[in-house]
Amino acid sequence: MNIVVGIIIFIVGAIAGMLANKFMSASNKESKNLAEKASEAEASLAQYKLDVAEHLDDSKKLLEQMNNTCQTAMQQMEQSTKLLQQATTAEEIVMPFFAKETQEQLAQTVALRHDRNERAKQETVTEAPLDYSGTASGLFADQTQAVTNSDIEK
Repeated sequence: MNIVVGIIIFIVGAIAGMLANKFMSASNKESKNLAEKASEAEASLAQYKLDVAEHLDDSKKLLEQMNNTCQTAMQQMEQSTKLLQQATTAEEIVMPFFAKETQEQLAQTVALRHDRNERAKQETVTEAPLDYSGTASGLFADQTQAVTNSDIEK
């Protein structure tokens, strides 16, 4: 009977061991999956931190470049202002806007226009144009016109 009890205990122990192994391995797989997901999340967080650091570094370089450009522009503005101030304080030399030949041509053109305007003023108008005539044409009056109605009646 000791042998039968030993075999039964062995069989019950084997079944209990298989069940325990099955439940333990499932929780072990879940823990492995969770550990993998956690390591992936940590890796993506580290990559994100690197991307942000690189972006901030690029932004810093661009701002420095923009600052240098602004400084250069300010220096050029100061130099231009100094040159303008020197030009106004020195003897003012009147420089013509147009060349000498162009000024002569413009003077001739102005003289021709003045002559034409004077001729137009000298001519006197003896009568008003037809659209300013003193008599009414009847165009806007509600009257029948013999000329226009004759074509319609035929």
